[in-house]
Order: sequence, then structure tokens, then C-alpha cells
Amino acid sequence: MTTPPSDGDGTVSWRALQAEAARRLADAGLGRPEVDARWIVEEASGFEGAEYVLGLDQPATVRGVARFDRLVARRLAGEPLQYVLGRWGFRSLDLMVDRRVLIPRPETEQVVGVALDELDRLAAERPGSPLLVADLGTGSGAIGLSIAAERPRTVVWATDVSPEALAVAGANLAGLGRAATRVRLVEGLWFQALPPDLAGTLDLVVSNPPYVAPSDPLPREVADWEPVGALIPGPTGLEALTELVDQAPRWLGRPGVLVVELAPDQAAVIAAAAHRAGFGDVRVEQDLAGRDRAVVARIDA
Repeated sequence: MTTPPSDGDGTVSWRALQAEAARRLADAGLGRPEVDARWIVEEASGFEGAEYVLGLDQPATVRGVARFDRLVARRLAGEPLQYVLGRWGFRSLDLMVDRRVLIPRPETEQVVGVALDELDRLAAERPGSPLLVADLGTGSGAIGLSIAAERPRTVVWATDVSPEALAVAGANLAGLGRAATRVRLVEGLWFQALPPDLAGTLDLVVSNPPYVAPSDPLPREVADWEPVGALIPGPTGLEALTELVDQAPRWLGRPGVLVVELAPDQAAVIAAAAHRAGFGDVRVEQDLAGRDRAVVARIDA
């Protein structure tokens, strides 16, 4: 624990605290200690951007040091940095995150980009018409809220079977601004959460479902902290993906598109399942590391 300053004006600089955090995190064998230390000091001090650089040599207050100690202790216990901070950036959004939801990842940001490209293609075919989107298994709301924020012609139905996850998505929805009026949060398993009259009308179904098999190795930060139900759907890891592919044709309009995130070794299996389900145009998209990351399946008019 850091020795607190002796008065309200503080005697320990934020720069010294950042160096201490980096040292302690490195000694514990945690990855990216310098980066994590900066994030922790930013959160504890309230400084951001240029203000952060200017504030590093300012003395920390007693309250700031106490918050710093709590954050460092949580990170030293192995808790992921995103949960320690309670928020994380995803595309244009600053999302609240905690152990009730998966941590938003860069791979999913790319999946959103793929989904937006598909929406733009559909919008060009039907200028002026609103586009109906379902984000199934929304978790923190990362995918659905990003689509609503970045494409004002959309109406987004964001679903999750977990009421705890929906509470997090609801908190993030509250900070979305005007785009929030075009988002509906509903509880339920996959398509069962949607109103029946949406069947055959959706332009896009997008999902980052659980796709990890119980035998798949996971980093300890993931296995020990992130919600199991959002990671593992069943014995093979394919259960949720298969259900989404099989049911999507009944819910999509014509034309319509399904975009699902998956593990690289699942892409060929799910692409073949999409062809069997009646999708005429199926392709696999790769992430920035060159790994198969999403299946895009289209049904034409």
C-alpha cells in the first residue's frame, strides 16, 4: 500500500505513483505494466489527454491515493484492467463494463465494421427506409449501441438472456444520447426475445455469441473473471452459432444479412451450415491478425 500524503494538498506526485504501479505490476508478472499503470493513474487522478501530461507532477490528494491503492490491489489480484477501471472504449463509445459482461475486444470492433458495411449496401438498395437490426446476445451493448450511434437510419433490437447483462447494457444505453431512442433492450434467448411480428422483417442479424468449447484453453484473466455463460454455449462451442444460423432465415427479410463472430477454426463449419440453411451468398471475414473471425451470410430477394 502507498503511504498516503500527510495533508489534503498531498506530498506524493502522480508521476511517482505511476512509476510505483508499473513496478508492482511488473513484479507480479502482469503484462503491459507501464500501460496498465497509466490507465490506473488516469482513473485515480481524473486527468485525461493533455491534462494528464500536465498533471503528472502535481501532488495527489489523500482521496486520490486511496483510490489508486484500491485499483492497483484489484489489478494485482488478477482482475482484468477493464473491470478494474469499470469502463472501456469500443469504437466511438465509452462503455461501462464489469463482471456481468464480456470485455469488449478489438476483434468485435471489426465485426461491427463488417455489419455496418452490409447495412450500407442494404441502405443503398432502399434509400430512405429505416433498417431493422437485431443484436442477439448484446452483453454490454457494444455491437447494438455502436450500430445505432453510427447509423442513424437504424432501429436496433438488442437482446440478452442474462438480466444482469441487460442492466449493464441499459446503463450504457442511458449514455448514448439521441440514438438511444432507436434502441430496444429485451430479455430472452436469441430470437425468442423478439416480438413475433418481427419475423421476416429484419435487415440485419448480428451476434457475438458464446463460441468457446469447455476444452479450449483460455487465459486466466478470461477464465477466472469473465461470465462463463457468455463464453461457453455447450460441449462443442458451436451450439449458439448453429442455432443462430438455422433460425436466422425465418427472421430476416429479403434481402437480409446475418453476421456472426466466431473462432477461426469454426469458420468453415459455420459457413457450410449457412449454405445448408438457405443462405445463397456466404463469405468469411478475417480480423487484423489475418485469422478467420466472422461469417457473413446473405439471403437475396
